Amino acid sequence: MSSRLIWSISVLARRIWFRATLFSLAAVATALLAIVVTPYIPADLSTKIGADSVDNILGIIASSMLTVTTFSLSTMVSAYSAATNNVTPRATRLVMEDSTTQNVLATFVGSFLFSLVGIIALTTGAYGEQGRLVLFIVTIAVIVLIVVTLLRWIDHLSRLGRVTETTRRVEEATLDAVKAWRKSPNLGGRALERNSCEPRTDDTPFFADEIGYVQHVDAEALAKIAGEAKCDLVIVAMPGKLASPARPLGWLQGAVGEDVLDRAAACFSIGDVRSFDQDPRFGASVLTEIASRALSPAVNDPGTAIDVISRAMRILCAWHDANSEAPDEIMYPQLNVATLSAADLFDDLFTPIARDGAGLVEVGLRLQKTLAMLSKLSVEFHANAVRHSKEALDRATAVMQIEADMERLQAAAAAITPDHNA
Repeated sequence: MSSRLIWSISVLARRIWFRATLFSLAAVATALLAIVVTPYIPADLSTKIGADSVDNILGIIASSMLTVTTFSLSTMVSAYSAATNNVTPRATRLVMEDSTTQNVLATFVGSFLFSLVGIIALTTGAYGEQGRLVLFIVTIAVIVLIVVTLLRWIDHLSRLGRVTETTRRVEEATLDAVKAWRKSPNLGGRALERNSCEPRTDDTPFFADEIGYVQHVDAEALAKIAGEAKCDLVIVAMPGKLASPARPLGWLQGAVGEDVLDRAAACFSIGDVRSFDQDPRFGASVLTEIASRALSPAVNDPGTAIDVISRAMRILCAWHDANSEAPDEIMYPQLNVATLSAADLFDDLFTPIARDGAGLVEVGLRLQKTLAMLSKLSVEFHANAVRHSKEALDRATAVMQIEADMERLQAAAAAITPDHNA
């Protein structure tokens, strides 16, 4: 199974209707199961248990689940609106893909359909006495499932759509992308030097036929194409890049036919918006959007910005661990991939916060202390930490009017020594 197919299935499985459909089909099948197992139930057992009461129970479930489902949908819409207005519209998709919310909605819809099918089958007399017993037992199990789901839903509602909860989801999505990079650095290919990001005269580039963001790259299929063409393949349009018919997605280092170019271009999934899956920089950008909104005069919430800085540090530490634990073996030696660098992540995570929080000493202090801790991880991190520390100080100097605040910032910045070994 290709990586693109696996990714497409995972995207489909995160849609809100997918689980609701699966639960609904399972509920209908369960309600009809009683008809199938009827011949295997003793005739006098239903009288002993008293399965005649199942009619009323199903009626209660049908009416209550319809009401609860409608309430849950309105609550979800309110949570999406809160995430859009209070956090950032780019994070709304993560709220919509929340597994707990989807399971709750699927359970309620499935329970409603289960009771509805059961009532219809009882009315037509399809069950019989033994079938009513099976339906009664299954109905009790459904009630237990509904009660457990309601209790989880009540607890989950207290966090759904909140700033802290949504920020946590963005951090988790970014960490997942970083871990995917650790598992397969450079999409499993060789790192492409930055000065080699333009095709040579004897290279054959391929282009997208639409304008949009690269959401996923099927490296396995591209490696297969390169192997069949007996030449190396260069990928420059990494997930998150804007693709267009005028900008090459990559090129094959040699002359190939149009059919090969079309197959290579088809390995790039392009959409209207960026995706978190293979794009750690998108998650970093969304995090800083949250911080920038919190630092705006309309919101004035520096605590959220400080929280984002702490999350940014965890992401960069995970990135450092990803590079140190990267596998030595290259899965696809035919591929040369435009790599991601720590400098890119530092820019995505800290530049907007340093700009928008330049006038707030508490934000500046947390930023300088975080950079000081990151500077001790590696030579590359140290160079980027020194650069961003100086830029943050320059921005603060331009707007801060209190000398004592500047002295505190300068003292915090002094902890980042010019020499990494110091």
